[in-house]
Amino acid sequence: MPREPKSPPGITPAGPYSPAVIASGRLLFCSSQGPMDYATGQRVQGTIQEETRQTLTNIRTIVEGSGGSLANAVKTTVFLRDMADFAGMNEVYAEFFPEPRGARTTVQSNLNFRVSIDVIVALDV
Repeated sequence: MPREPKSPPGITPAGPYSPAVIASGRLLFCSSQGPMDYATGQRVQGTIQEETRQTLTNIRTIVEGSGGSLANAVKTTVFLRDMADFAGMNEVYAEFFPEPRGARTTVQSNLNFRVSIDVIVALDV
């Protein structure tokens, strides 16, 4: 299966991975992102809404920079350090993903960030 790594300008991975990979020319697998402001290199720390907004802005930058759209997201996974943040995260999440929304799983995880999200996007919809 051919794979094409994607690294849009301004997005620098924090480890040995690609920000996203296109598989078979049809699916974009976006690595999990947290609330990093790549322009400043600083972590955004604020409300769960602010951190989720930055996280999803990073994801949108990667997806659009790879030729995709969040409107074509087929699956997301949301990792929350504290499930009490679910409602606040969900409020912002709804702003980024239009109807009909793709499948989603939300799990609690012992993260360094309050929120981290990954996404799979269909590119030829």
